[in-house]
Amino acid sequence: MKTKGILTWSWIHTWSSLISTLFLIMLCVTGLPLIFHDEIDTALNPDAWEPANPDAEHLDLDQVLALSLDNRPGEVPLYMSFDIERPVVNVTTAPSVDAPSSQMHFASFDLTSGNVVPPADVGETVMEFILQLHTDMFLALPGMLFLGLMGFIGLVAVVSGVVLYAPFMRKQDFGVIRRQKSKRVKWLDYHNFFGVVTVAWVLVVTATGVINTLETPLVDTWRDRELGQLIAQNNNAALTEQRASLDAAVKETVLVAPDMTLQFVAFPGSKYSTSAHYAIFLHGNTPLTEHLIAPVLVDANTGQVAGLKEMPWYNKALSLSRPLHFGDYGGLTLKIIWAILDVLLLIVLLSGLYLWWKKRRTNASDITTDTTKTRLATEQPR
Repeated sequence: MKTKGILTWSWIHTWSSLISTLFLIMLCVTGLPLIFHDEIDTALNPDAWEPANPDAEHLDLDQVLALSLDNRPGEVPLYMSFDIERPVVNVTTAPSVDAPSSQMHFASFDLTSGNVVPPADVGETVMEFILQLHTDMFLALPGMLFLGLMGFIGLVAVVSGVVLYAPFMRKQDFGVIRRQKSKRVKWLDYHNFFGVVTVAWVLVVTATGVINTLETPLVDTWRDRELGQLIAQNNNAALTEQRASLDAAVKETVLVAPDMTLQFVAFPGSKYSTSAHYAIFLHGNTPLTEHLIAPVLVDANTGQVAGLKEMPWYNKALSLSRPLHFGDYGGLTLKIIWAILDVLLLIVLLSGLYLWWKKRRTNASDITTDTTKTRLATEQPR
């Protein structure tokens, strides 16, 4: 590479790094505990709850629905979701189907007894605070998009660093740390070595992080287009007073997609369904595909499946990027690897700041020295 090209790429690397580094450091620091989100939640908020009758036959979904409405007289059901690890069903109700979120009520029920399950304690609040800071800095969509921009600039910094690595290290052995040199040179070697070792992981995590910041517009697009088309095709029916069995509707849905698992139900009139259908959402059965969702509409009058709509490619990319971003699909071993790489990236970022600061001080010192020499020379008597 010619000198002009090296200078151009060096300028790109320097300024893209300076613009994004502080935010990337924040994301690394907050991302580290989020890798172990489940383990930390368990430690901070040990689940003392146990099912009342562990060996009893589980209540069906119609019974749970009836219990939830008895618990909130005069309200209507909006959503039902399912706990993956416990025999618990969550039901959201409200005074009406178009009620604002502030009027919605969320309750969990024990499938073995029908008892109300107490809500989670403070441990969840701690992790939710960290997650909010990591995802949008408490600025909602503008914060998410801003972090997405910082992530994109970070990708530019990584790519430019890779381009510069070969010409700068062509005379050095791979991974060499010149300990006999100055402190700045040693940190430069650490910066280059850890940077090239983690480059593939950094590209994956940064790219998936950028995709995750687009969650709100992508989900809105999916709901308005693909899901909207499915709803529009079936939105002419009227809901009768006698509804079909929810439990039977779910069983019919599972037959349509046998390789998927029940995740979520939206009741007629809610935001994610029609005025006369259950919208039953299924997800994959493997750690990687469990984030891929397929909605199925079931006629609430007859219990017959009306249609299934797979997620579009952009929503599949979003769903797959979430577990990949946090290493949340390969068990504790992969989480530990993700954490080690996260710490190495922190070293790369902090060493980059240190090198920039030392170079800046060195240049300023050289300028001051040259200025002093010039002044002394001009002040010498002739």
